[in-house]
Amino acid sequence: MDSGRGAETGVVRGATATWADGASGQLVGREQELAELERCLDDPDGPGLVLVHGERGAGRSAFAHAAAERLATRDHVVLPLVCVRGDQDRPLLLALRVVTAVREHRSVTGRQPAAGRANLEAEVLPATERGDRAALADALLSALTHAAPVAVVVDDAQYADAASLGVLGAVAARCPPEVRLVITSVRHTGGAGDAASGRRQDQAVGLPAEAGTARTIALPRLTRLQLADMVARRSQAAPDPALVARVLGLTRGIPAAADALLTEWSRRDAVRIADGHAFLAASAPVPVLPDEDRFMRALHELGEPCRTTAAALSVLWPLGRTAVALVAGSTGLSEREVGYSVRRLIAAGLLDELPGEDGGGPRGWVFRSPLMEHAVRERLGPLERARMSAAAVEALWAARDGTAAATSPRRPAVLLEEADTVTYLPERMADAGVLIDRERAAAELTAAAEALHPDPEDRGMLRWFRAALRLIEEPAARELALLRCVKAAWVVGDHPAAGQAVETILRDPSDVVSGPDLHELAVLQVVAVTSVKDWPQLSRMGAAEWWDRLPLPPEAALPARALALCMSGRWPEGLDLLSRTEPVWRPDPHIRLIPELAQAVGNLVQGRTDMLARALETPPDPGLPPEALYSIAAGYTLQLLGNADLCGAMDLLRDRGMPPEALPPTSHFLLLHLQGRWDDALALARGMVAKDQTFIAPPQHHLFAAGTAAILLARGKPTGAARLIAGERGTHEGHVEIFLDVAEAAVLRTMGRPDAADRILRRGLRDADARGYVYGTDELAAALAMLRAEDGRADAAAGCLWRLEELAGRTGSGRTRLLYLLASARVRQQGSGAARELLHEAVELARSRCQPFETAVTLAAAAGDAGPPELLHEAYELYGETGSLLSRFHTRAAMREAGLTVPGRRQAAAENAQLLATLVTEGLANRQIATVLRLSEDAVANRLSRLFARTGLRSRTEVVSAMLTGNPLTAPDR
Repeated sequence: MDSGRGAETGVVRGATATWADGASGQLVGREQELAELERCLDDPDGPGLVLVHGERGAGRSAFAHAAAERLATRDHVVLPLVCVRGDQDRPLLLALRVVTAVREHRSVTGRQPAAGRANLEAEVLPATERGDRAALADALLSALTHAAPVAVVVDDAQYADAASLGVLGAVAARCPPEVRLVITSVRHTGGAGDAASGRRQDQAVGLPAEAGTARTIALPRLTRLQLADMVARRSQAAPDPALVARVLGLTRGIPAAADALLTEWSRRDAVRIADGHAFLAASAPVPVLPDEDRFMRALHELGEPCRTTAAALSVLWPLGRTAVALVAGSTGLSEREVGYSVRRLIAAGLLDELPGEDGGGPRGWVFRSPLMEHAVRERLGPLERARMSAAAVEALWAARDGTAAATSPRRPAVLLEEADTVTYLPERMADAGVLIDRERAAAELTAAAEALHPDPEDRGMLRWFRAALRLIEEPAARELALLRCVKAAWVVGDHPAAGQAVETILRDPSDVVSGPDLHELAVLQVVAVTSVKDWPQLSRMGAAEWWDRLPLPPEAALPARALALCMSGRWPEGLDLLSRTEPVWRPDPHIRLIPELAQAVGNLVQGRTDMLARALETPPDPGLPPEALYSIAAGYTLQLLGNADLCGAMDLLRDRGMPPEALPPTSHFLLLHLQGRWDDALALARGMVAKDQTFIAPPQHHLFAAGTAAILLARGKPTGAARLIAGERGTHEGHVEIFLDVAEAAVLRTMGRPDAADRILRRGLRDADARGYVYGTDELAAALAMLRAEDGRADAAAGCLWRLEELAGRTGSGRTRLLYLLASARVRQQGSGAARELLHEAVELARSRCQPFETAVTLAAAAGDAGPPELLHEAYELYGETGSLLSRFHTRAAMREAGLTVPGRRQAAAENAQLLATLVTEGLANRQIATVLRLSEDAVANRLSRLFARTGLRSRTEVVSAMLTGNPLTAPDR
């Protein structure tokens, strides 16, 4: 007896440990449940017992920890206990642990038993030995009452023994308000229990009727908004909706699954931050949960045959009730064993049962967490997965062919509506490989992949084309399949893979690949090398020797070589080669598309726009393939957008029947930028940066970074703009950086460094002149003229004005003309008749170009000189449309100086606070903020004090945290 008692005491002491791993993590999405707990604790007549239920991974332990913290703040002594597997086989063990915890608390505090009470152990141990629950309950109640205010918090009570639960129930029915019991346990919804065990394992505890009134708090799955909050806290960034949707889809809102997913993605650098927003990296794979994950541990603890059944179901569950027979057939288990395993998997909370109609039995089963389903499936060996996939394919083919009834008395296989009916069969065919009919599988995989084109969500197009390629044996058919893989890889953005596949074909092309196809592949090879910025390789591709080693016809090799010269910045050489070889590539209407575009762009670089104008006036051959018509329309649209010709770009898209949304992302960004839809432009830009999809071919290669930097600067983010520009510098070896120079000079001017801005602009012009490069130099010249005019150096600006006037006359560009008008008016004596005439023309021209930010800049410049100061009101509204907080701030100052009333005082105050918080988040000191806002340092300090007082935020750090998590200007405890 003594030895047993000693052993039992050791178990008791060992179990009075603190919370399980992970319990101290952030508690997200439980505000409503915690508020309910608070109400229970604050109510003197409230329940003495609070039951907290939730499925595996719902966060019960974290909730118990939070409950203990709240009880501690109410001066309760908190006794935390954790039950573990196996406790249920030791009667009254939990009750003894509570007694021990009370005794240890008394020994620490020095508090003695109540007068007239015998030693606690003298009462408890005999009562335990004879199984006297009533006596044990009396002793425990007395001990708790004496220790009051006290709270016992029991976690994972699904493992507790039934006798102890009865004792705790009796105590809860009689305990005073100063004694609280909080018990958490697992409760899985749906499915039948394990009939063999008599009690469903891992299910929520039940307490006897003697427990009296108890409050039950259920912990549901997290909603989309709550998951967004989780991602924001983890990343300290505002989450992209697509990232949140992905987390929700893979975890179905189970907190622990979401936490595991984000942890694994973080380890793999799959969550990228761009401009304070979190995105999932392009083609980020679904991580495989490690063996120590709670869900995987739960599966391993079930043992066989449950693990084998779960593995097979990870492939076969979409086939519903048919899956049982298929699992049995592919694993060697009997159907009875499979059915038994399914029931145990349901009881453990790993599977859900899908109820059938009219009580006809389940329709099938689905994993509670797709993330776990993926982890189980990925642990299968290739042969196992192929065998199970082949069983699924054969069953579905038999059902489709109508042969299922002839081969089996069972009902034909039908996919559950919960499955992805578009991708399931192709995925299984891809996994089955040579175990199924190769010819049929290759044909169906190809058809399925073509149906998904262009597959922006990467659901499987490229994988299925590659799987079909592996199944095709005939050489000519294989080459065509490889060609399909090349184009699919390019469409989904896997440019390195596309380039490698192209080189495979070009080294030894067969007769089935046509001349236009070879030309397209050669061009693709050049653009693929450019997109990965392999400048040495691109330089080699500009030499005739590189192409001579390939068995290509001249009409394929020569235009591709010329394109390589252009892409490496050697525009005169590229144009010369195209001119000398025009008889070779001109005859074929398909082949000549790219050389003609390259000629138009090369001439544009050198300041000649006539060839571009002629190309735009010539309609394309309607007999060309749709993808060729799309590519060429997108190419010319990019040139117009690069020239800031929004109207011309929209006209071209209308003429070609092409919606703006169909443009490549970089071109779509430029379009949104010019349209003043800056929220949409930034949302697109952030995702492109996070996924490394910002490539634009020369000469527009730096326009994405420069345009994004301009938006950030106008919104009060000079540090972010400078960082983006610095990251882009030097990424295009041998190319001019005109647009980066313009963007950086604007940042430097904003930060009060005009001399540095002057040096940047002069350097850009020298570099462009040395290369005979004209494209974009109007922006440099205009910025330099304005900068010198602001410094009172009108004479120094004269050369820039001459350059602008000459460019405007030569190119006929509306943007260049507008830059000339604004710079000339600024350089001339303000208020003079000449300046007013220039600004009048500038306003008319800007309005005709329909670009909000450009128009706002023009109106702000014209106000007071060329027209009434009320033009500032119009500029102010246009800045508001683009969300340009910094430009709005300066316009408000100009309006007050002109004696105009600033509309919307409340909105203006909110914008001022938002701008100030943005500048703080940018890491600017008060002196720098004063420079950006054109205020004194004292004024900035006063504004910061008012910001803290109004929001309840106490420091710059809290301001930054609030801004980065997408909850700006809100106190953390509100």
